[in-house]
Amino acid sequence: MNQAFGDWYRGKRVLVTGHTGFKGSWLAEWLLMLGAEVVGYSLPPPTSPALFVQLGLEGRLRHMPGDVRHQAALAMAVQETKPACVFHLAAQPIARTSYAQPVETYATNVMGTVNLLEAVRQANRDCVVVVITTDKCYENREWVHSYREEDAVGGHDPYSSSKACAELVVSAYRRSFFSAPGSRIRLASARAGNAIGGGDWAADRIVPDCIRALQRGDPIVVRNQHATRSWQHVLEPLSGYLWLGACLARPELAPGDSRHPAAAFNFGPGATANRSVAGLVGEILRHWPGRWENRSDPNAVHEAGLLNLATDKAYHLLGWRTAWDFATSVEQTVKWYRAAAEASRGDDTGLTQALTRDQIASYQADALAQGLPWVSAPVICGSIPIRFDRR
Repeated sequence: MNQAFGDWYRGKRVLVTGHTGFKGSWLAEWLLMLGAEVVGYSLPPPTSPALFVQLGLEGRLRHMPGDVRHQAALAMAVQETKPACVFHLAAQPIARTSYAQPVETYATNVMGTVNLLEAVRQANRDCVVVVITTDKCYENREWVHSYREEDAVGGHDPYSSSKACAELVVSAYRRSFFSAPGSRIRLASARAGNAIGGGDWAADRIVPDCIRALQRGDPIVVRNQHATRSWQHVLEPLSGYLWLGACLARPELAPGDSRHPAAAFNFGPGATANRSVAGLVGEILRHWPGRWENRSDPNAVHEAGLLNLATDKAYHLLGWRTAWDFATSVEQTVKWYRAAAEASRGDDTGLTQALTRDQIASYQADALAQGLPWVSAPVICGSIPIRFDRR
């Protein structure tokens, strides 16, 4: 299992912006398991409790407090750390918050991305960059079919449109600065959404809301029971991000080749994972008994009712697909929260770290059993045998 992702991350210095958040903490932990030297640049953890604290990550990676809106500080961090790979996750990630804080949302999600890409461009070193956006970046028309990478980006709310803007920024930088033969920087973007998993403590997200209510013995309050999403465990998109980053180091494909991974990719589950919020809550209650109440608010701010991603491109070019189905994803999520609650009684970050690593190892084992290319040998990226550029 140590050969996951072609063993490309071992010994590499990897910069993760937003490493104090939910996804960022899981990604940092996985990178440490892969033998990477992890540097994190982020604001303090956005929640309390926070997975970053529960895992004791501050003492196990290089933690650089910082704001991606501060161009000079971010540029200095990139110049100083000289990363071989950058995962840009720093964002204002909550749609409902964006209604109350639109300026901060655009400043972080749009200009933060500009600042990161400009810092990498000015550093002009060999580097692969994966910018993480969201499925909400698409102009959502509530279609029953899934959105493909070539569909129009847009957004009804400030959060969604800010992420669409970030995708336009990535596309412009890639075509303007990083597409020439011999470019030292290889840039891709990754679109995923509705990731569930242990350690998410954000407000206005259904799984953390469920866990908080269940821990208190209260009924779960559901505000939009019919909204349908493609639910996936957080390790699913993270495996896509990591594999995409490794595949960007493919020296045998030139920029402009239709198979080159310097592009936008969707990472999501199959159609069987499309469930309503009520369906998700019901599945959670199978593993943690309780009850829920429908409190739909007709005056609530707009949120998408139906949004699915097509992942054909990731499958055909990267050989990527999910390893856990909907039921397994929910089961593993609830299992983490229940076990972490026991660990917290002793204030033991070591137990939480072991729990998290065990889930990563289990996920890798299941991926290996299914023959997924990012964890199996020989390393294949899509249908093309690859060698990894160790520069």
